[in-house]
Amino acid sequence: MTQQAERMRRIPLSRDRVLRAAVALADEVGIEALSMRRLAQELGVVPMALYKHVAGKEELLDAMVDALVSEIDPPVPGAGWRDAVRLRVLSARAALLRHPWARQVLESRTNKTPAVLGYMDSFIGMFLAGGFSVDLTHHVMHALGSRMWGFTQELFDDAAASAEQPADFPPEAQAAMLREMAERYPNILKVAAASAHEDSVVGRGCDDQFEFEFALDLLLAGFERLHRQHWTSTPKSL
Repeated sequence: MTQQAERMRRIPLSRDRVLRAAVALADEVGIEALSMRRLAQELGVVPMALYKHVAGKEELLDAMVDALVSEIDPPVPGAGWRDAVRLRVLSARAALLRHPWARQVLESRTNKTPAVLGYMDSFIGMFLAGGFSVDLTHHVMHALGSRMWGFTQELFDDAAASAEQPADFPPEAQAAMLREMAERYPNILKVAAASAHEDSVVGRGCDDQFEFEFALDLLLAGFERLHRQHWTSTPKSL
């Protein structure tokens, strides 16, 4: 046994230590490769030792989501609702980008933990504190959807990928496929090609951070307009 493994074995096992190791392991190998057995090996213990701290894989994943929530900055005191919401969403996105497994795990959770419910409650509270009606806040939360957690489904990634052929394709084949795309799906090709930014922070394709913030700012501007208009979903009586 190596000295490092021996030192790890001597450190008392705790729920916090199990959780920190699980997050680090998922960051390194991906969520699919995370198992109780693999985690036990990482900690230098037998698998059964983990079950004293987490009931199983599902409880472990719930706890990992809670750890993600703890990394999201709280609302900025004294900030207007719009700044507070924007900063909170971007903090959530930063946490999500630090942990590539987080989106998949968030989407897989069917039961919301107290930490998740607390985040949602606090998030809603930013709008209510800004003077939004309960009615408007309800619809605002629907509009934000997963953006509250810092992610959205990307629209043009697949289209852009299908418009660009692998480098080992003969130039004639690439040209022929692009011509077919132009004939069959001209609008998709036009927009997908426009998204192929050479200077994208994520490589060729859309600049995810820019697109995310662009859509977020559009939503916040729309929410502000409705709030000022005292919008309500209740139809006005004639």
